[in-house]
Amino acid sequence: MNTWIISIMLIVFFAVMVGIGVYCRRHSTDVGGFVLGGRSVGPWLTAFAYGTSYFSAVIFVGYAGQFGWNFGIASTWIGLGNAFIGSLLAWTILGRRTRIMTQHLSSKTMPDFFGQRFDSPALKIVASCITFIFLIPYTASLYNGLSRLFAMAYEGLDYSVCVIVMAVLTGIYVLLGGYVATAINDFIQGLIMLIGIVTVIGAVLSDNGGLMAAMEGLATGENGGWEYTSFLGADPLFLLFVVLLTSLGTWGLPQMVGKFYAIKDEAAIRKGTIISTVFAIIVAGGCYFLGGFGRLYDVSDAVAIGDFDAIIPTMLSTLPGIIIAIVIVLVLSASMSTLSSLVLTSGSTVTLDFIAPLREKKKPMSEKAKMLCIRGFIVLFIVISAIIAISQYHNKNMLIAQMMGVSWGALAGAFLAPFLYGLYWKKTTKAAVVVSFVFGVGLEIVQLLISMKLFDVSGIPVLSFVFKNSLYSGVFAMVGGLILVPIVSLLTQKTKPANVEEKFACYKKTATVEVTDSLGEEK
Repeated sequence: MNTWIISIMLIVFFAVMVGIGVYCRRHSTDVGGFVLGGRSVGPWLTAFAYGTSYFSAVIFVGYAGQFGWNFGIASTWIGLGNAFIGSLLAWTILGRRTRIMTQHLSSKTMPDFFGQRFDSPALKIVASCITFIFLIPYTASLYNGLSRLFAMAYEGLDYSVCVIVMAVLTGIYVLLGGYVATAINDFIQGLIMLIGIVTVIGAVLSDNGGLMAAMEGLATGENGGWEYTSFLGADPLFLLFVVLLTSLGTWGLPQMVGKFYAIKDEAAIRKGTIISTVFAIIVAGGCYFLGGFGRLYDVSDAVAIGDFDAIIPTMLSTLPGIIIAIVIVLVLSASMSTLSSLVLTSGSTVTLDFIAPLREKKKPMSEKAKMLCIRGFIVLFIVISAIIAISQYHNKNMLIAQMMGVSWGALAGAFLAPFLYGLYWKKTTKAAVVVSFVFGVGLEIVQLLISMKLFDVSGIPVLSFVFKNSLYSGVFAMVGGLILVPIVSLLTQKTKPANVEEKFACYKKTATVEVTDSLGEEK
């Protein structure tokens, strides 16, 4: 009976996703429409696209289980940090200025922004390479967790089938409808995530006698303790680093910042800020809050071998079939929405920022050629990430596993500081951007080598702290970039773009607004 319920829900879900892709074909006739939706996407679609790209199966199955076990109920702070730092502050600080300057510079991607803002085609090419290389393992990690949930519903189903079905269906609607299809599907998938997480939390709490009984069990249970119900949890410092990486890191991720390129107008930014924040509070806060009760279940053997992905599926295995069905669609929605954003970002970045500039030396690419190339790289990106995910699952390749861990830190560490300063500070220089790229990527490559046990820094206190794991090094990569960029910029003013005043002129244009938006001054 459970299998039938799940199968029907999945068939309806897949049919809707593909149908939207077919419907949105008319918005994907040129590069601007395919990549940015013509820069006319409203607040609800943009906010949900931002939120669903942010929160994937990695958070629901992996992070919620792992950090819920480590911190208890205090892991909810991670979700709140995602909401107020990763969403509210990101929209407030980056949203409007990103939309204005990227339109002024006619840039369609983050690497293109670096190339246009700092008058450097080389920066654009390097940024596109960093994006493509580190988005692949990040994308492959999205498939993690699906196997366990589908195994609950379809006993004996091969993980490879789950990966292939998800990859093919995502590819169909992205290839057909581009950004608009992705945004509409993200909205629907976001609604599923909202309904799903509230339903699952209610079911899990009910299964443990209600909120107070569950809290008491967490404090006094065999695997519990008072620290897992405390305000800051069992390890406050580690909790802070997790909050910073998962929240501040979004400011430097190309697939996240790209959502601001496409938003329609000022009113849409204001509304989108509120919608995105509320969405993150419910989805991210709910996921980590749910994970905090993992110690109420018999998962000690799995945790002993580091299998934190088993915690959430174990929590859900005792729930009714309809709840399990909702959870599977929820996780599938979270994964497909993030996957669609990543493949669209990667395909467009490689084409517009790497292939097209190289071709311009001989013969500029036509609009049709660019569209064909973008779609081709989307297919390639999906295929590679699916192969990596399947290979990692069956062969337990440690290199791939560690690459997945450092990819977020490398992207955020390289891009966050130069993008933020590039929007706000005229004195930001090309040399500072190069330093940020080298520092962010270099730090995470060192982390990768240490994680692979090719280097040992355990005898050096400072380095052992910085490279404790990819979460710590990722935070240091971001913070280091924020410190290095202004210092290097002041020392290398000769590499500042000559026409920087013209680039910032977009912020000085006069706009007439209604008194509901600005009181103005009476003369």
